[in-house]
Amino acid sequence: MSIYVHVMQALAGLAGGRVFPLVADEGVDTPYIVVQRVGGPATNFLTGEAPEKQMNRVQVTVWAASVLEAEAVGGQVEAAIRGAVDLQPEVLGRAVDDYDPTTKYKGSRQEFRIFC
Repeated sequence: MSIYVHVMQALAGLAGGRVFPLVADEGVDTPYIVVQRVGGPATNFLTGEAPEKQMNRVQVTVWAASVLEAEAVGGQVEAAIRGAVDLQPEVLGRAVDDYDPTTKYKGSRQEFRIFC
């Protein structure tokens, strides 16, 4: 199953269900969440077999009309991913603020390590 499916399922109840892989749909209402795979260590076996699961680094960004809303939903994102214990999540650091000058949306971005 795709890493996007796993993470989006964990976040489905947040931001009114507005959770998107890679980029949000044009014109979507805020707040919304964007999930992006940003790498992770490769798993290699001497036998050459492909692993059943991979360690994935995932970046999750919340976009909102205000920084307080982005921060609040970002906290919900962290709690939801921490609660998805079947993904063996690891929080890789505190959230980072972001700003989109085109839309004037405020963002909260955080990275996680997910094993699936």
